[in-house]
Amino acid sequence: MSVVGRVVVVAGATSSSGVATARALVGAGARVVAVGSNVERLSAFERSVQGAATRVCDLSKLAAVTELADAAVQQYGSVDGLIHLVGGWRGAAGIAAQSDDDWAAMEAGFTTLRNTSRAFFDALVASEAGRLAIVSSSVVERPTAGGASYGAAKAAAESWVRSVADGFAREQARHKTEPSAQRAAAVRFSIMAFVDADMRRDNPAEAFARFTDVDALGQAVVRLWQGDAAELNDTRISLIP
Repeated sequence: MSVVGRVVVVAGATSSSGVATARALVGAGARVVAVGSNVERLSAFERSVQGAATRVCDLSKLAAVTELADAAVQQYGSVDGLIHLVGGWRGAAGIAAQSDDDWAAMEAGFTTLRNTSRAFFDALVASEAGRLAIVSSSVVERPTAGGASYGAAKAAAESWVRSVADGFAREQARHKTEPSAQRAAAVRFSIMAFVDADMRRDNPAEAFARFTDVDALGQAVVRLWQGDAAELNDTRISLIP
C-alpha cells in the first residue's frame, strides 16, 4: 500500500501546515485536491505547490461541501483521503476571559470537520484505502484555563473522529468477505504547536522546543497509506518531538 495515485482532499490547504501536507502528498505521488475559502490565498498556494488541483468552498455550509465531494468523486472516480486542517489557536487570561468570539471561531472549525467528514464518508468507505486525519492538541490531555475554548473544541473534534472511526469499522464489517476487509481508517495527530520555515527565519534565537515542524506533519500524512487500516483506525498519533 502507498499513497501513489490516491486522491486526497486537503481541507484548510492554504495554512502553512496545509501547504506542507499538500507538497508532501504531491511529492509522494498522490493526486491532491486543495480546498480553501479564500481565492487570493488559494492563488498563493498554487504558486507554492505545483501539481495540486484547487477548489474554493465554504466548508461551513454542508450543501457546498456535499457538492464538492460529489464533484470530486465524479471527476476522479474515488476519494481516498480527507486531511482536515481547518482551525487555529485562540487563548485568553483564564476562564472568565474566554470570549464568545473565541468560542465561535473554535466552533466554526468543528463545524467544518462535521461537514467534510459527513460529505466524504461514503467515498472513504468505498475506497480501497480511505484515510481521514485531523490535527489535535496535547491540551486535550492536559486542559488549561487559558485555552479552555480551544481545548474543548479539540476534544469535541477528537470525539467526532473516533465516532467516524467506529462508523468505518461498522460499515466495512457489514460487507466483510475476507480478513483484510477493513480498508478505511480515521486517525488523530497530536501536537503542542506548529513551526514553519518563516517562523524559524523570523525568530532565529528561538529553539521552538517541542514544536512540530509542518514538514513532519506532511510526512506523517503520507505514511498513513503505508499502514494497515485496521491497526490505524481510531488511533491517536503524537507528533511532538
